[in-house]
Amino acid sequence: MLGQLFDRHWTTSDHDSKLDIHSHRLTMLYNRTFNFDSLKKLRLAINENLRVQRGGPELVPYIDVSNALGDVVARQNHAVFGRRGCGKTLLLHYSAQQLPDTIRPVYLNCEDFKKHSFPNVLIEILDALFAELERRLTGWFGKKKRSRELIRQIRKDLSELRTRADQLEAEVREATAVQLKQTESTGIKVGNSALSLQTGDALEDLSKLELERKYSSNQDKTRDLDMWLPRLKQQIREFFQLSSNVSAVYLQVDDFYFLKRSDQPLVMDYIHGLCKDLPLYFKVATLRHASTLYADRLGQPLGAQERHDYQPINIDFTFSDFKKTASQNRKIFNEFGTRAGFKPGELVDELFKGAGFDRLVLAGGGVPRDCLSLFLQILDAVQSPNGDGRIGKDDVRISSRANFEWRIEELKQDSDGQEQGILIRGIYVLRQFCLEKKRNVLLVSEGVLQQNDRIRTLLYRLIDYRIVHSAGSALTHKSQTGTFHAFAIDIGCYAQMRKLEGRFTEIDLAGADAKERMRSGPILDEAGFSTLWTSAPADPESALKAQEEAA
Repeated sequence: MLGQLFDRHWTTSDHDSKLDIHSHRLTMLYNRTFNFDSLKKLRLAINENLRVQRGGPELVPYIDVSNALGDVVARQNHAVFGRRGCGKTLLLHYSAQQLPDTIRPVYLNCEDFKKHSFPNVLIEILDALFAELERRLTGWFGKKKRSRELIRQIRKDLSELRTRADQLEAEVREATAVQLKQTESTGIKVGNSALSLQTGDALEDLSKLELERKYSSNQDKTRDLDMWLPRLKQQIREFFQLSSNVSAVYLQVDDFYFLKRSDQPLVMDYIHGLCKDLPLYFKVATLRHASTLYADRLGQPLGAQERHDYQPINIDFTFSDFKKTASQNRKIFNEFGTRAGFKPGELVDELFKGAGFDRLVLAGGGVPRDCLSLFLQILDAVQSPNGDGRIGKDDVRISSRANFEWRIEELKQDSDGQEQGILIRGIYVLRQFCLEKKRNVLLVSEGVLQQNDRIRTLLYRLIDYRIVHSAGSALTHKSQTGTFHAFAIDIGCYAQMRKLEGRFTEIDLAGADAKERMRSGPILDEAGFSTLWTSAPADPESALKAQEEAA
């Protein structure tokens, strides 16, 4: 009966609207009943793969549209850059399955070490590396007594270094406490440290000063590690000479940005030195703008330099090429659909209507995990008795505000206290500028981005957190000279405005005319940024929430 009504839907005459509506509802009921098992499997598949981790379900294939998979399996040092949820971890794990038996991967997640400080964090990373090699010793390297002795000696040396580092850390803390007490006795007021900064200071300056402080206070503690490095490399070299099965090891260091920013170049410097001239290759996965892999300290290089010491692999997809980003996400969604029983390539067409899918990609910042997570949230609403089972543009808008708030919470969890205040203040400033100009896209001169560390670092850090999105570069303006970079604020920044007409002009980044419309967009210059920054409230986070409630 339902099948007959399903056929009837397509033959109903245009004037018989009541029967058409009734038949359409029965059709949707038929489809939802028919696809119930598939939707159940789909939800399970997406939920299990939102976060890829060892010991999880079978991996979905990595959707490779830029040869990232082919690059990362090469015997070369790499840094994989992409925002959270772009598939860095999936790329590491999936690529490990493509390696020949003579190359073995060792996977480490830096989130496990985020509460450790240098040099203990480096010692913990090294110990985790050799613990994994020890665990795999028989299967990978065979039963060789000397190999086992070498690993045990290395781990014993690391244990002794950890103890010495702890003792020196206690001495540094004691000396610092005495110094602060003496400073207070002179009547001089200090902040958290002698290098404390005002909230308005540049994120880049904050990072540089903290690195200098960290390097100075840890010189004695790192000296032992530096002196041990040549002997450690000789032990590793002998280890590989004893092996007839394994010719190389890939050290996969995931979520590197979880390490303290000031520790990152110190850790990277040692990892690079360890791998040099050995069959060890590092594959570091991280956020580009939340990471410092290389630093110049008083003219001395520290860390690993891009394109000299490692090759970059960028797996991020921005709105500068929306079609490419939407296409990648469509392939990922359809891959999940195929696993859940949908016909190949039909998931997006079945579960979205109108501009619903493009709007979901926009709300997700183009990031696959955000898009998938938001999809599950919206799917519940449209599958209710009052919904028609398909996701449209308005369904996405309703959920995007909560998504924006969640991203701010994520930023607060990931960033240090001092830079956290700067980043949230920056969100307020950029949102305020767009609301005043009644536009969702702002332009910044390429010259300003090159010369002003404060503005450039803020914008790109907020891109990492998917609160600001890159929408185009090298654009010319219709009334101003020079070239400009276009940045779009997240949809969640203005999602509470149910009616945009007359209040806000939204450039649809999925539209064919998006780039042309951006060329007449508002320009945020240094003077305007400074004015908004200084006039921002003392508690910008509360002000952001108040603006949303009042809109």
